[in-house]
Amino acid sequence: MTERVLITGGAAGIGAACVERCRRDGYEPVVIDRVGDGIQADLCDPVETAEALDRALEGGPITRLVNNVGMVAPASVGDQTLEEFDKVVALNLRCAMQCTQALLPGMRAAGFGRIVNMASRAALGKELRTAYSATKAGLIGMAKTWALELGEYGITANAVGPGPIRTELFDRANPPGAPRTQAIIDGIPVRRIGEPQDVAHAVSYLLDARSGFVTGQVLYVCGGMTVGASGA
Repeated sequence: MTERVLITGGAAGIGAACVERCRRDGYEPVVIDRVGDGIQADLCDPVETAEALDRALEGGPITRLVNNVGMVAPASVGDQTLEEFDKVVALNLRCAMQCTQALLPGMRAAGFGRIVNMASRAALGKELRTAYSATKAGLIGMAKTWALELGEYGITANAVGPGPIRTELFDRANPPGAPRTQAIIDGIPVRRIGEPQDVAHAVSYLLDARSGFVTGQVLYVCGGMTVGASGA
């Protein structure tokens, strides 16, 4: 029987790359998103999320989870509305908690589980990203806590922290060839923008059964941006 992996927000971008990589790795991806061919649900809504998770689990337990879905509501701390903040928290953080809780009984029963939270380099701080950076840092904190709580059950929990990744959203905000985009590239030690497949490769490693001695970690896929600036 093909092992299944639940991927939230798997209809586009990094999520879609994770779906494709999971297929290549021999898993059956189960996708929950607002659009696409998978289970459709507004993951900002806990009721819709619960119903979608029930549908996902109709085929039996799922022991691999990628908490990928997320949103950005750019604003300075003074301009960020509480409504925007709450929505980002609901989608980026609460949804991950709800999905993990839903899959946890099956993981415990199997004595095996892999949880990957999609964090971000922005968890280290980024202007105009109060809500986003807070929730991405929260995903890291939850992964570290789950690693401590769940290790005895054969369950690992880790986070992946992408840096600038070329998605449709990124290209709209940073057109290829524009001076601002080139400035971003010049600030990356490997001198290129990341691709969704770069992130999917990291996720694949953490989902693997052979990665059982890696838990509570953050794997930054950022081209070296988190290391620091070169020179004095």
